[in-house]
Amino acid sequence: MGAQISTGDTGWILVCCSLVLLMTPALAFFYGGMVRRKNVLSTLTMSYIFMSLIGVQWVLYGYSLSFGPDIKGFIGGLDFLGFQGVGGEPNTAYAKTIPHELFAAFQMMFAVITPALITGAFVERVKFKSFLLFSLLWATLVYDPLCHWVWGQGGWLKEMGVLDFAGGTVVHIAAGFSALAFAIVIGPRKGHGKVPMEPNNIPLTVLGTGLLWVGWFGFNAGSALGANGVAVNALVTTNTSAASAGLVWMLLSWLDGRPSTLGIATGMVVGLAAVTPACGFVTPLAAMVIGTVSAPLAYYAMRFRERRKLDESLDVWACHGMGSMWGTIATGLFATVAVNADGANGLFFGNPAQLAIQITAVIVTIIFSFSMTYVLAKALHMSIGLRVSPIEEDVGLDISSHGERSY
Repeated sequence: MGAQISTGDTGWILVCCSLVLLMTPALAFFYGGMVRRKNVLSTLTMSYIFMSLIGVQWVLYGYSLSFGPDIKGFIGGLDFLGFQGVGGEPNTAYAKTIPHELFAAFQMMFAVITPALITGAFVERVKFKSFLLFSLLWATLVYDPLCHWVWGQGGWLKEMGVLDFAGGTVVHIAAGFSALAFAIVIGPRKGHGKVPMEPNNIPLTVLGTGLLWVGWFGFNAGSALGANGVAVNALVTTNTSAASAGLVWMLLSWLDGRPSTLGIATGMVVGLAAVTPACGFVTPLAAMVIGTVSAPLAYYAMRFRERRKLDESLDVWACHGMGSMWGTIATGLFATVAVNADGANGLFFGNPAQLAIQITAVIVTIIFSFSMTYVLAKALHMSIGLRVSPIEEDVGLDISSHGERSY
C-alpha cells in the first residue's frame, strides 16, 4: 500500500511554511533596530533579498543539491532541477504524509533564513554587489552540501546517526561560524571601539524578537513534518528554552547594572537557537537546562569577542554559533526515545555513543562552514572587494548603496 496524504499534516505544514518565511522579515526587524539610523534600509534589505535570491536558487537547483538522490554521501544529484519530479505525491524518503512539493517548500524557508542570519556580521560596511555574490556562492557551496550531509537521504552525517531536529548544525552553527569568518576578513567598521554605535530603534528589535519566537514554532514544531505528538513536544521545548534563556540573560545584565531590554530579547533568541537541534528529542525539563546554560555561554562569548576587539557586529557567532553548538551537544546528553521513537537515547539515557556522534557533527560543521566562508570572503575581498569606500561608510549605506533614507 502506497503512502497516504494526510490533510491534517498537510494543513499544519502549510501553516509552518508561512511561519518560517515570517522569520526572515522578523530577522530583518531584529537586526535593523540594532544598527545606526543611516544603515537601517541596507540592513533590512540584506535579509529581505533572500526571499527572492534563494526563492529562485532553491527551485532551480538548491533543493536538488540538498535532497536529490545521494551521490556518495556528499551531495544530492540533479534529478530535481527546476522542481522536476517534485509534485503532489509524497516522497516517502522524507515525508510520507504530505506532498513532496510541500516538503521542498518547507525546506526552502530554512534555506532562505540561514544566509540571512550571517548578515549581522558585516552590516554597515559591505558592498551590496559583493554581498549578493557571496550569498549565492555560500548557499550553493556551504548550505546545500551541509543540508545533504545531515538531512538528505544517504548523507554521511545522517548515516552516522546525528540528531539535528530542526537545524542546529545546518542553520545556526553554520551561520554563526560563517559570520565569524566573514567578520575577520572584512575587518571592523570605521571608528569601532572609539565612536558610539548606538542601536537606532530597540523597539524594532523587540518586535523582531516576538515575531521570531512565533515563527520558530513553525521552524521547530514543523520539523516533525506532521501534526503529531512530536510536533507538540517540539513546540513546548522551544518555548521553554527561550523562556529560560530570556530570564537568565535578564539576571546577567541586571548583575552588570540594569536589566537590559535588548539583552532580554537577545537571550530569548539564544534560547530559541540553542534548542533547535534538540526540540524533537528532549523533554521540557531538559529544554529548560539547555536554555539556562545557553544564555551565559552566549553572554560571555560576546564579552570575549568585545575584548578581542573583533567587530562581528550583531553577535551572530555568540548567539547562534555558540548557542546551537551547546544545543547540538546537549542533544547527545538529553535525547530520549520516550519523546521520539525515531530518535535515539543520549548519554543520560544509557547511550554515550550518541554524544560522540553529536560532537563529531559539531566539529565537522564548524570546520567546514568557517573555512569555506573564509576562502569565499577572501577571494571576493581580493577580486571585487568586500567593503564600501570610507566616504560611503560615513554617509551610510542607505544613501550610498540604495539611494534612500529610512526616516
